[in-house]
Amino acid sequence: MAVPSFAVPLPQRRLPLVTLYLTDRCNSRCITCDYWRHGSIDLSPAAVDALLPEFKELGTQLVVLSGGEPLLNPEWVEIAERLKSGGLEVWLLTSGLSLAKHARRAAEIFAAITVSLDGTDRETYTAIRGLDAFDKVCEGVRATAGAVPLNLRVTVQRANYRQLPAFVDLARTLGARQVSFLAVDVANASAFGRAGGASAAPALRSEDLPELERIIERMERDYAAEFRSGFIAESPPKLRRILQYFAALQGRGAYPAVRCNAPEFSAVVDARGEVQPCYFIQGPKRGSGEQGLRARLGSGPMSELRADIRDGKRAECKTCVCSMYRELA
Repeated sequence: MAVPSFAVPLPQRRLPLVTLYLTDRCNSRCITCDYWRHGSIDLSPAAVDALLPEFKELGTQLVVLSGGEPLLNPEWVEIAERLKSGGLEVWLLTSGLSLAKHARRAAEIFAAITVSLDGTDRETYTAIRGLDAFDKVCEGVRATAGAVPLNLRVTVQRANYRQLPAFVDLARTLGARQVSFLAVDVANASAFGRAGGASAAPALRSEDLPELERIIERMERDYAAEFRSGFIAESPPKLRRILQYFAALQGRGAYPAVRCNAPEFSAVVDARGEVQPCYFIQGPKRGSGEQGLRARLGSGPMSELRADIRDGKRAECKTCVCSMYRELA
C-alpha cells in the first residue's frame, strides 16, 4: 500500500496526491495529539464540490481522507462517493474506532485503508489512546481486511516499543496486508493540532535504546520473510532510523538524514480549507484573492515556503519522522 510514484513538473502545476481532512474532531484521546481537545469543524460536501474541478485541473489522482477522525464527519460517505465519482482513488486513514460499524460501506468505497493501532493489548492501547477500545478496533480491522487492502500503522513510543514483534503477529492474525512503523513525533510543537507544544514523555529514554536495538536485531532474524515480502513496510535499516531518531532526542548523535520532496507532489487541505505543504508544517495565511486551491498553491508565500523546504531551511524537516520522496519528471 505504498504511495504511487508521480511525475510532477516544477514549478508545481500538478498535485497528484492530496490529504483531505474531513474533520478536526476526534473520538480518540491520544497523549500526542490535541485534536480531540478542541476540534469542532467538519468539511462539507459543498466544499468538496468546489475542490473537484481544481483536482481535475491539477491532475490529482489520489485523495487520502484523514483528520481528526474522518469517520466522525456525518457526511463522510457522500464526500467519499463524490470524490470517487470524480475519478479519484480514495484512501482512508482512521483510528478504527468506528470501522466495525461502517465496515461494509468503507470496503465498497475505499481503495485502501490504514488503521492506526498503537498497542497489542488493551492495557497498552488504553494508555496511549486514552480509552479502552482495543477490541473494537480489532473488530473493525477483521471486518474490512478481507475486502480491501488494509495496513496497520504503529506509532513507536516508550509505552509500546517492546511490542514491535507482537505487532507483526497481530497484523497477520487480523488479516492486514501490511504493518508499518513510525517514530512518535515529539519534536514538532505544532503538529497534530497541538496547542501547548509537544511533550517528550512518549519518547524512548537512553536506557531504552539498547533494548530497542536488540529487538530490531531479533526481528531482522525472526521476520526475514516478512521483510522480504513487504508485509513489514520498513526494511531493517529503516527501522534503525527510528532507533537513531530516539537516540538523537537524547543527545546521542545526529537525527537521521531526511530526504523528502512531499510538498512538490502533494498537499494537505484541512477541514477549514487551509492548505499545508505537509502534515508537519503550517501553510501561509490565506491572502486576498487566494480562495481556490490552485491559487493557494501558486501564491508567493507558498512558493517561498516550498523553496525553503526544498533547500533544507526549515527546522521541522531536520527532525521529521515521516519523510516521503518520489522521483519527479
